Amino acid sequence: MGFERVAAVAAFFLLPLAAQATDCGETVACTVEEGSYRIELPGTGMAKGVLVFFHGYKSSAELQMQHRALVEVAHAHRLAFAAVDGLNGTWSHPNAPGDFRDEKRFVGHVFDDLRTRFGFTAKNTLVGGFSQGASMAWYTLCQQGNRTAGAVTFSGVFWDPLPNPQDCVADMPPIVHFHGTADRTFPLSGRAIGDDFHQGDTFKSMVVVRERASCEMTAETKKTLGGIACSVTPGCNRGEIALCIHDCGHQVRPDQLDAGLTEIGF
Repeated sequence: MGFERVAAVAAFFLLPLAAQATDCGETVACTVEEGSYRIELPGTGMAKGVLVFFHGYKSSAELQMQHRALVEVAHAHRLAFAAVDGLNGTWSHPNAPGDFRDEKRFVGHVFDDLRTRFGFTAKNTLVGGFSQGASMAWYTLCQQGNRTAGAVTFSGVFWDPLPNPQDCVADMPPIVHFHGTADRTFPLSGRAIGDDFHQGDTFKSMVVVRERASCEMTAETKKTLGGIACSVTPGCNRGEIALCIHDCGHQVRPDQLDAGLTEIGF
């Protein structure tokens, strides 16, 4: 083997795992059992973590990656942006109208793959989501929050009937959730979807995760994040849980994602 070849091989193994070449990323989906996700690493430097983002209803991982402002916010925080793909443009979380796969198992495969391919672990894997994708993020936190380092979500929470606090893992990470008083797609109090399904109440959903995280429920404080007034409960197992309510509608905003990531330490 020539000197140039030896040097190239040595340089490859000195790279952080997240910087090494894989057979997916950018425009090529990463395939796991039961589905796939797309991922884009920061353009320069080593990624210090990954934001796993769940798209809204009737969207896709490919379309989510085209929301460049969100991707660029993640990159500004030196995070890879991983868009997970729902089946048929929807998610089969508990109490959802669709029932196409075991989402807990699928997301577990995604977490496993992110570790194997890119070296991301529970210490630097964050989750986020918008609308029904935010609901997916919330159920992911409930079911396997011990595999995450935090969450920033928008305009979506649990669905009725809500889980009991003891149904969720105790190792709940810090959470920042943004929701609008003018949201008519996923109102703060939720709404009926057909005759048999109902989105959950945002305030009651917050109680579930705060109780499970052993937050100091009577010690709520106020904080401004991204220009939005937030109610924050301290003393939780792994960090504060914040509910930020604005006067707009059904939306996900890059500046609020930026503020949320900063708040949870990324």
